[in-house]
Amino acid sequence: MSTPDSPQSVLRHDYAGEGLGEDRLADTPWQQLERWVAEADERARTADDVYEPRAISIATVDASGAPNVRTVLLRFLDPRGPGFVSSSDSAKGLELGGDPRVAANLVWPAMFRAVRLRGVVERIEEDEVAAYWSSRPYGSRISAWASHQSAPVGSRAELEERVAELERRYPDHGRPDDVPVPETWWGYRIRPHEVEFWAGRPSRLHDRLVFTAVGAGGGAAAQDVDLHPSLDDPAAWLVGRRQP
Repeated sequence: MSTPDSPQSVLRHDYAGEGLGEDRLADTPWQQLERWVAEADERARTADDVYEPRAISIATVDASGAPNVRTVLLRFLDPRGPGFVSSSDSAKGLELGGDPRVAANLVWPAMFRAVRLRGVVERIEEDEVAAYWSSRPYGSRISAWASHQSAPVGSRAELEERVAELERRYPDHGRPDDVPVPETWWGYRIRPHEVEFWAGRPSRLHDRLVFTAVGAGGGAAAQDVDLHPSLDDPAAWLVGRRQP
């Protein structure tokens, strides 16, 4: 008999996904990534089982080599790679400043799909970041100023007081330039050298198709942005299948 804590009592789901065969894999990692993100966006609009289709987990390492992971939102997406925003003096910003290597994961459980990326980050151009900043709601722009991301705070009241002070300093006139972009509010682009597309199948016999950049290697070379090609260059990528 199983108990609430026994392995037999763990809730299990058989993955009923359609899988991903080589015959349906796009020619480049960009085409496949763009397709899956678009389909996740559409699923979020039409169903209630995908809430945040652009949530992406970002893993970094600190100065001692200890890993650190957190979930942010995908804010940029083009053939150069997916991008996100963060404070440059947050934990992730400081860690990426010390070691640009990164791993990331997009997961859509309801669709039995995931994308795994490994590569390095580069800073996104300031004009691109400013354009995105101006599209954010007023409250989100104020919050970016109010929060010294990752730093300790005595209470929520302290944050709320800081927000009120900033609202007085930068009143809402309904214009995109009401609140300036903080100097530490950076955009980071992931330049992958490996992109894996995972598709769940019954009996845990999942599909794992992996694009690897031609010439990708480890060591110091793994930190060289120039060795991380466009995601839309078919000549720059090799495709292989991995066991589940």
